[in-house]
Parts: sequence; structure tokens; C-alpha cells
Amino acid sequence: MAINFTVNGKKVTTELNPLTRLIDFIRDELKLTGTKEGCGEGECGACAVFLDGKVVNSCLVPIALCEGKEVMTIEGYTETERGKVVVQSFLDEGAVQCGFCIPGMVMSSEVILRDTNGKPTEEEVRKGLSGNLCRCTGYDHIVNAVLRASDIASKEGKKLW
Repeated sequence: MAINFTVNGKKVTTELNPLTRLIDFIRDELKLTGTKEGCGEGECGACAVFLDGKVVNSCLVPIALCEGKEVMTIEGYTETERGKVVVQSFLDEGAVQCGFCIPGMVMSSEVILRDTNGKPTEEEVRKGLSGNLCRCTGYDHIVNAVLRASDIASKEGKKLW
């Protein structure tokens, strides 16, 4: 059975088992290795991607559910203007150490910024990141990075979110 969907703006077709996990397709077939598998149980957020604009844990999504949909990985997101602002804020705030969790953190940050029209409170950022685990960096740097992304957009007069 052919499964057709879009990944980072490019149409893809696969005939893999419909129960193949989206993360495995992204990493193994498309060689997009920015999406990480941490727990494989949907608990850590390292495998976060957008599925029709909603953040999902790709380790829990069978590719059959992607039929006709748009998937965006960290590779696609970082090519957008918003993604570039978020990534730069992570770098500026020292919110990256080993980097393993960061793709999922960045993807979740986009949702936080989008859902708050680019003006989240610290509490909203902490709540929005609660589904993501980090062992190295420490959450304060990551929270500050999300708040910085909001400030960058405001100071530059950009309406990004």
C-alpha cells in the first residue's frame, strides 16, 4: 500500500509497512537525522516533529497516519525565518550542550511562541516545555532562549508568531 505525504515541503511516497514509525522513516529512509529517538515511548520529546502544524512525538506515529499530511522536521523548520530566530536564541542563551534534546525543544518552542502570539510568559514556556526532557543544559537556559526569541522578534518589529 502506497503512503503519500509531504516532508519539509517535498512529496514522498513509501510502501513500507504502514505501522513503521514515523521517526524510523524520517531517519532511516530520508536520512534526516536531526530528529532524535530518546525514550521511544513518547515521554522525552526528542523526536518531536510537526504533523499538519501540530507537534507530535514521531516515535509514536505510524506512517499510515501521515497519508496526505504535511510533516516538518527540525531540518525543515530551521530553514524558516521563525526557526532561524529560535535556533539563534538557543545559541545566544547557551541552551545547547550535548544537543540531543534540542531539536525537540526547538520544535516545542515554536508551538509555545505560536500559541502565545510570540509573547509567552515564563510560566507558559515552562508549561509548554514540560513534555521535553533535558539532562545537560538545564531548563533555565532553554526557558530564557524561548523568551529571547520572543524579544528578538519584538525588537526587530517582526510579527513572526
